[in-house]
Parts: sequence; structure tokens; C-alpha cells
Amino acid sequence: MILAIDQGTTGTTCFVVDGEGELIGRGYREFAQHFPQPGWVEHDAAEIWAVTREVALEACDDAGVDTADLRAIGITNQRETICVWDPATGEPLHRAIVWQDRRTAGICDRLREQGHEPLIRERTGLVLDPYFSGTKIAWLLEHAPELRERALRGTAVFGTIDSWLLFQLTGEHVTDPSNASRTMLYRLDTGTWDEELCELLGVPPRALPEIRPSIGGFGTVRPGVLGDARCPVAGVAGDQQAALYGQACLDRGEGKNTYGTGSFVLVNTGDQVPAQREGLLRTVAWRIGDRTMFAYEASVFATGAAVQWLRDGLRIIDSAGETEPMAASLSSNDGVYLVPAFAGLGSPHWDPYARGTVTGLTRGSTREHLARATLESIAYQTLDAVRAMEAAAHEPLRVLKADGGATANRWLMQFQADMLGVPVVVPAIHETTALGAAYMAGVGVGAWNQRQVTRTWRQAAAYEPAMSRDHAETLHAGWRDAVSRSLRQVLPE
Repeated sequence: MILAIDQGTTGTTCFVVDGEGELIGRGYREFAQHFPQPGWVEHDAAEIWAVTREVALEACDDAGVDTADLRAIGITNQRETICVWDPATGEPLHRAIVWQDRRTAGICDRLREQGHEPLIRERTGLVLDPYFSGTKIAWLLEHAPELRERALRGTAVFGTIDSWLLFQLTGEHVTDPSNASRTMLYRLDTGTWDEELCELLGVPPRALPEIRPSIGGFGTVRPGVLGDARCPVAGVAGDQQAALYGQACLDRGEGKNTYGTGSFVLVNTGDQVPAQREGLLRTVAWRIGDRTMFAYEASVFATGAAVQWLRDGLRIIDSAGETEPMAASLSSNDGVYLVPAFAGLGSPHWDPYARGTVTGLTRGSTREHLARATLESIAYQTLDAVRAMEAAAHEPLRVLKADGGATANRWLMQFQADMLGVPVVVPAIHETTALGAAYMAGVGVGAWNQRQVTRTWRQAAAYEPAMSRDHAETLHAGWRDAVSRSLRQVLPE
């Protein structure tokens, strides 16, 4: 039995996976989102750990499994969110700053004006954007009382969510290369923390976690932390890399899109650092032993988050599932477009100052129009990301492997296929992020090998494009016009 922990942006999901790769137990719970200022997003790290622990135990109960019988644990997580804590007590020293948070846009602007952007792009594969963890750590060191002195003394440490959970589970301050590569402090060509970039951002290297291979040993669960569990944590990867693994995209040229809070298109580029391409990120997919696999990534910040906004912000739906019949009830979008740039725009625009925009509203516009515009925005953003990926690879997309919660929305999946002009394929198990973490942990303890991982992938549905290319292009032109109106609405101070 393998326990997979999928710690996401709005909640934690845990699964128990048996020796055949089947999900036999599940637990899920949301946690609070904090928005102290416009553009700021925070989580309570202590709450995340408490929820994760409770959900892990619930998943074991649901599976009828005693925690003592767990063979291994795999962890996957929201990636760029940064935590800081006291390594002696395990207590958080500040709320976690979430990947969606835009408070460090000014820091990024200063680094850009000082001419550091080319170095950051070359070393890390990332763009200079508040999305990534490095400037969040720099902000904390500057604004949290006495934190810099504590970090220098070793009484404060930083880590992404995987590191935070690993510390709580095992007491070790460690991470894996897929998460480290999202910090803007990790050097792709050496696989180590970059001392020059740490100095540039004022981050003491001693406050950062040890980097270990994604599949292997991250420590053993401490007594009493998770019932009677005393198993190793044997697999760790950021959520999108875990989904790439869970979709069995283990070889060069294979890729997927995950529809979660945001959407992320990743393509496996093999074991060589890929060339830099406009609008795309270069990232570590995973490391097994001494071999590191890399990927191109196109990152979209708000897809599922836009549906959540309809539910929690506008309160025009009670559940995400309502959007499917609402969108289908209209014969067209009637010119209404939503650009959900609530936290700026990611690939291929990379504009932290873009803001959410609705265009085309008339007196006849209804909540159904907003629901449809929200679903359409998910497909349009994915289309833009895929086009950037195609330009980088010099090869057209033939099929899109899709996973994540939104794949349950049949209207959206069909519209996605229509806009892309290629089939969209959905796996039998939608939760490929957690499944990837489970597979990694299973491989890490020798329960499976990678060939078995490939054999377990099964297709559940395929959506074939049915829309004319002319009509699809007309819709996309309206989207591009709406995006142009959302760019750089908030100017830097």
C-alpha cells in the first residue's frame, strides 16, 4: 500500500494506492485562503499540515488500511508557495506566500532594470516573475522582523510545501529537484543551489533544504506523526511534474495538460537541458539517481481558480459542475469574454500587471454568459500555451493528454478539442498528480518499475474536434482582443 499526498492550492487530497496501481481509499479537505491586500495570497502552513495529516488518516480509514501497513509515501505539492519555520520547534514564522501572490512584482522590476534577467533566464530556465519562490524569500527576509538574522544563525529555514510536509513527517529539511527548480535559486546545468543568485536575492544558502533525487529516500516517518506509520517517504515531485509522471509521459516528446487551480502544459524534453524559448519555462521533470529529466512548461495561472471565483466571489453557482449545463444552454458566447488575470498572466504573456477583464457585456448578458466565458477562457489560455509549445518544438500537437478536475466537464473538453483542432484524451484515473506521486514512491521502494507505470495508463474518453477552423479562429480572435485589454492595467509604483 502506498499513500499519495497531493497538497494543492485550495485543499489537500490523499489516496491509498494498492499494488496494482488502483485507488482504494481517498480523503479530501479544503483550507482557508487569505488575501491580506490586493494581489497578495497567503496560506497558514500549520493549517496545511493539520489538514494534510487528517486527510491522510481519512484516506487510510477509507481504504481499510492500517497506517502501519503503508510501504511508502509519495508527496506532490503546489510548487512555488514558500514557507518559513523554526527548525527547532517546527513552528511557522510567517504565513506561507502562495505562488499566486504578486507582492514581489516591484522586486522583479528592479532586478530587470539592473540587467539581471538574462542571467536568471540562463541559469534557472525561468522568467523573472513574482510567481517563483526566490523573490518571495527575499521579501520575507526584508519585511519579517528579525528573520534575516535568524536565517543567518540557522534558527529559520525556508522551503516549498514539499519541504514543509517532509519536515513535519520526517524531521528532515530536504526537497527534490523538480521543486527546487521552481525557486529561481536552482541552477539547471549543475543541479545545485546557485550561490550567485542566492547572493543576488540575499538568501542564505544554509537556510535552504538539501536537494535529493525525486525518487529515493527522503527520510522515515517519525513515530506517532501518522498513526503507526514508520515507512519511508520515497517519492517527491511538484504537482505538474508528478502529473507528467502519472500520465506516463516518461520519454522525450511526450506531454500533458493538467487542469487545476491553474493549467500547466508540460512536454518531456529528455535528459539534456533544453534550449531557451520565448514564452516558455525550462524546468526539471524529475531526477532518478544521477539522471535528470527536463521539460518545457507553459504555465497558466487561473483556470479552475476562475470557476472558484464564480462560486465564492460572484456566488452565481454553488458547484463547479453547474457550469457545464449553463454553458451548453447558449448557442454561442454572444461576444462575452472573460480574461481571468486575477494574478497576472503567465505563458506566453508573462505580465504580472495584467488584471481580470470582462468584455462584450450587454443588457442581455446573463450568468450563463459568465459561466460560458469562464470555461472558454480555460480553453483559450490552453490554446495559447500549446501554440507557444509548438513553436518551441517546431512540431504541431497531435493529441493532448488532459487530466485534473476540469476533465469531468464534457462541454469544456469538447470545446478544448474544437479550439485546438486535435483530439483531447482523458485518462481513466483523473487524479494523475496524486497517482504520479504514488508511482514515484512505489518505484522508490522497488514495488514497481517504470515499465509497469507505462502499462497502467488507461484511456477513459477522447474528444474529437468538430468545429470549423474558421469559426475557431474567429472565437480566438475575440479572445486575443480581450487579452490585449487586460495587459498592464496596474502600473508599478
